[in-house]
Amino acid sequence: MDKQRLQDFLAEKTGKCKILVAGDIMLDKYYYGEVTRISGEAPVPITRVQSSSEKLGGSANIAYSLAVLGCRVSIAGFVGQDSHCESLVEKFDHYGIDASGLIYTNRPTTTKVRVMSGNQQMFRLDFEANQDIELQDMARFEQYIGEKLSESLDCVIISDHANGACTDASCSWIIEKCHNHGVPVVVDMSAASWVNYRNADYVVANLKRINKQLLQPIENEEAAVEKACHYLMRKFHIKNIIATRSQKGMALVRENETVHIPTVEQELFDVLGATDAVTAVFGMALAGGLPPALGAYLANLAASRVVARLGTYAVTREELESLLA
Repeated sequence: MDKQRLQDFLAEKTGKCKILVAGDIMLDKYYYGEVTRISGEAPVPITRVQSSSEKLGGSANIAYSLAVLGCRVSIAGFVGQDSHCESLVEKFDHYGIDASGLIYTNRPTTTKVRVMSGNQQMFRLDFEANQDIELQDMARFEQYIGEKLSESLDCVIISDHANGACTDASCSWIIEKCHNHGVPVVVDMSAASWVNYRNADYVVANLKRINKQLLQPIENEEAAVEKACHYLMRKFHIKNIIATRSQKGMALVRENETVHIPTVEQELFDVLGATDAVTAVFGMALAGGLPPALGAYLANLAASRVVARLGTYAVTREELESLLA
C-alpha cells in the first residue's frame, strides 16, 4: 500500500476532481427530546422536543461528503416545490454544491422526519411520492446529465434509494452515456434492483443487499463474499463490486483479483452512513486517477472514521491525512 501516493493525492488532487452525483435526493429531519408520559388521547409516548436538526440524505449526503473533501461536486435529481426543497437548496449553496441539476416536479421533496429520545428512534414520518416520475421530468434529468458530461467529468455516482430516479431505463442511459464519454460509474446501491446496474463499473453493496440476491445467504467470510460477488457480477454484467462487510471491513472484487481490507477497530460501531462514505471517497479516488485498490483502501479508512461517530458524518481531508499518518 503506497501511503505516499495517497498523501500526495489528498494534498494535491482532491480539489480538481469533478464529480456528478445523480439519483434520489433526500432531506433528513430530526427532532430530539425526552419521553415524559403516555398520551391520554392514544397509547403512544409523548416526546417533549428539545432541539431539532436537518441533514442532507440519500444522494445529497454523498454530494455533501465530496464537498467536505474539497471536490467540485454537482448533483442531479428530483425535488418538489416546497419548504423541504428550500432547506436542501440552502445547504447546497452553503457547501458549494452545484444544484443546477435539481428537477422541480409536482412530487414532494423526499423527506424523512425522525423523532428521537436519547439515541432511540421513536417513530419516523416519510414525505414521498408513490407514482412514477413523469416522462418529461425524466427527460430533463437525462438532458442535464448529458450536458454535464459534455463539459467533462471525472466520475459519475448513481445513488439509488428506490425513490424513482434510478429506474432500469435511466440507469442504463446514464451508464451508456458515461462510457461514451470515458467516465467511470460508481453505484451506491440502496435498492434491490441489481438488474438496473448492468455494465456499471463499480457497485457498492453491503452484505444484506448481496444476500437478498442469493438462494442461500452467506456468512460474512472472505471466500464466501468473493464467490457471491463473482456470481452477481456474471449474472448482472457488473464489472466490479465493493462489498462492505461491517466490522470485517470491505472487499474489492474484480474479475481477476480480490482485495480484502480489514477495518480499523473502533470502540463505537454505528454503520449509518458508512456506505455513503465508501462510495464518495472511492468515487473521488477514481476521479483523481488512483488505482482501484488504493481507492478502496482510502474509502475503508473513511468508513472507519464514520462508524466511530453516531449518525451520518462527513470525513474531512485532514482527517484522512491524519489516519494515513
